Amino acid sequence: MDVLIVEDEAEIAALIQLYLEKEGFTCHTCGDGLQALALAQTLQPDVIVLDLMLPGLDGLEVCARIRQGAGPKDPYILMVTARGEEVDRIIGLSTGADDYLVKPFSPRELVARVRALLRRSLRQGGKSPQHHSPHFRVDLAERTAQRLNPSEPLTLTTLEFDLLATFVGAPGRVWTRAQLIDKLWDGDFYGDERIVDAHIARLRKKVEPEPAQPQFIKTVIGVGYKFEDPEPGDSLTYSP
Repeated sequence: MDVLIVEDEAEIAALIQLYLEKEGFTCHTCGDGLQALALAQTLQPDVIVLDLMLPGLDGLEVCARIRQGAGPKDPYILMVTARGEEVDRIIGLSTGADDYLVKPFSPRELVARVRALLRRSLRQGGKSPQHHSPHFRVDLAERTAQRLNPSEPLTLTTLEFDLLATFVGAPGRVWTRAQLIDKLWDGDFYGDERIVDAHIARLRKKVEPEPAQPQFIKTVIGVGYKFEDPEPGDSLTYSP
């Protein structure tokens, strides 16, 4: 498995590389945002360990651009920063990061989180190949999702796809944040449960006619979320 380490402090980058390579990962390093974008395109890593504070482009911008221009691989992104305020975490996750680690951290914890991210892709066996609803088709084998009314492929990150598949596969079920974390992270989660809210918000922007007034992924106040799919004859107007 290939890991791209984007960290401008050479000692920290070397430490991360040392621990990851001990665990069998192939590591590549760089120290600025522009180089990170170039390497992400050429190397197509499985995981990017991304520092928030970088020269050139900061980690938030790098993360957003990687998600906007995803190549053959959609890498997991573990954002690392010395800034631990809640607002920084939410902003980082909203740009497409899959997890968030605050300095100072244990290198062993970082390795554990990288492994946890990679284990997500191993949980598709034993499921039915497709989920259908009046407005969506989700193919678990091909890992593709499509809006049906109007017909349009959806470009989703790995976690967004898993969320949509979970919802479409169990319409009407109310999911707590803890249940979604348990299903998607399978016990490999270390952070704040509100990471779910950030990923739900990003998914809504891609599947809802009006993300601020969701018709599919509904909030159940005080509990969590559920998926509802109106009949095809119901009026849905998508924003351009």
